[in-house]
Amino acid sequence: MNFLVTGGAGFMGINLVRHLLAGGHRVRSYDIAPFNYPEADRICVLQADIRDQGRHDEAFEDVDVVVHCAAALPLSIPSEIRSTNVDGTRMLLETAIQKGISRFIHISSTAVYGVPDHHPLTEDDPMHGVGPYGESKVLAEKACSEFRKRGLCLPVLRPKSFVGPERLGAFELLYDFAYGGHGFPVLGSGNNLYQLLDVEDLNQAVLLCATADEDRVNDTFNVGAARYGSLRESFQAVLDRAGHGKRIVGLPSAPAIWTLRALEAVGLSPLYKWIYETAGKDSFVSIDKITDRLGYAPRYSNEEALIRNYDWYVENHDRISTTSGVTHRVPWKRGALKLLRLVL
Repeated sequence: MNFLVTGGAGFMGINLVRHLLAGGHRVRSYDIAPFNYPEADRICVLQADIRDQGRHDEAFEDVDVVVHCAAALPLSIPSEIRSTNVDGTRMLLETAIQKGISRFIHISSTAVYGVPDHHPLTEDDPMHGVGPYGESKVLAEKACSEFRKRGLCLPVLRPKSFVGPERLGAFELLYDFAYGGHGFPVLGSGNNLYQLLDVEDLNQAVLLCATADEDRVNDTFNVGAARYGSLRESFQAVLDRAGHGKRIVGLPSAPAIWTLRALEAVGLSPLYKWIYETAGKDSFVSIDKITDRLGYAPRYSNEEALIRNYDWYVENHDRISTTSGVTHRVPWKRGALKLLRLVL
């Protein structure tokens, strides 16, 4: 099939491009960022903004399936988040309808559930976005619902936080501490159940939505690991892989959260609100729906996914940029957290 992958130069994008190429599919990447990968000569690369509707004819030419991964992440400014995640999504959906695209797969987020009061979360639970990013994902899903009613086959995937090759972002903090021989802090005891996801398992879910019968895929699905434990166990696996004998260190939740709120207010927090408000709590979703209906069978556990990502980090450590940014493929600013390396 012919796939259009928005955000193809990003972390999920490049992993999905490689997955699709391995399956014999044809791919076009549509991203405002340059596609600086060895696979560039094997795909069609369109470097442009998804909000530039003047480029949509070129983007959608001969496309069977759109996988919409492009998004402005939480560290971006609120106006950019809204414009990209809501307005940009709606523009793509409108073009998909006009072009008669057979299937449009929207990559959402479990951030639409906000700060939950129960677990596991199911697709029928209400959406309560936290902050500009969470709110934008809720609004983008509402747009998807509108276009589904207009006849577009529109699977929506809500993945848990996913990791794998090329992933840095907030997880780089853990890998940097582990690589340098430091312990790593978590909010509270770290004994809260916390579900993650390997990007290869997310790719599997995308391909299932692209190939299964329309009456089965035209819906919303949670995506996550089937095997997961506590946050402490998951992160400790990375420290053990590093081999320095370091341990996870629990920080009292309430003082830590108040400190992070204050640091965020002055631009020194390494984390944004949704992460630090939920990191010390249970966080897992039911994947029964996608498993039962589409045959989703995740391969990697939390620990296996993190170790696979950490091994990539070690292998590529010398070429990883030290400049922080607001994408998953570069380190996020460490803020005051870098001071903890002096004592852990």
